[in-house]
Amino acid sequence: MPDYSFERNAVRRGFLSVCGIDEAGRGPLAGPVCAAAVILPDGLEIPGLDDSKKLTEKKREALFPVIEEKAVAFGIAFASEQEIDEINILQATFLAMRRAFDALSAPCVYALVDGNRMPPLPVPGETVVKGDGRSMSIAAASILAKVSRDRLMLEYAKQYPQYEFEQHKGYGTKLHVERLREFGPSPIHRRTFLGKIL
Repeated sequence: MPDYSFERNAVRRGFLSVCGIDEAGRGPLAGPVCAAAVILPDGLEIPGLDDSKKLTEKKREALFPVIEEKAVAFGIAFASEQEIDEINILQATFLAMRRAFDALSAPCVYALVDGNRMPPLPVPGETVVKGDGRSMSIAAASILAKVSRDRLMLEYAKQYPQYEFEQHKGYGTKLHVERLREFGPSPIHRRTFLGKIL
């Protein structure tokens, strides 16, 4: 279960405002990648807060407004499918993370980033492997990013009903691949991800 040990360790070293950053949607064949940055009050208990992948959609949706309300600050941002195709998924993920950091409404002097690659940020920080299950602020960011991206994909499902995005959120499921082969790519498909499929 996530806790505040990474945040408190940074505070002990003099970094008094710490955010957690995570992304959602690196793997899908369609849609943008989303990132969120969250600063939580130290010791805030949010029952059920965990890595978004371990939670049901219903649970994530219930936690989303709680995080928004109780966070000191949060930022949510995207990098588009066009940007993913132009600069690659890793750089697009870093771009979304930087945008989410820049969207924070309160100053932040240290960043805890999920994974093992550090995006270029204007503050020092550290990567935390499997951070969404270890750090409270990264777990909160994982939920904001996942819910925000899923909601956007549900909007796209209305625009492009033939792909059934509401079923798979753009991930390369059997159904999605079948629809892609039947209808070809939509404007929101990542062209660089489709080489082996089409």
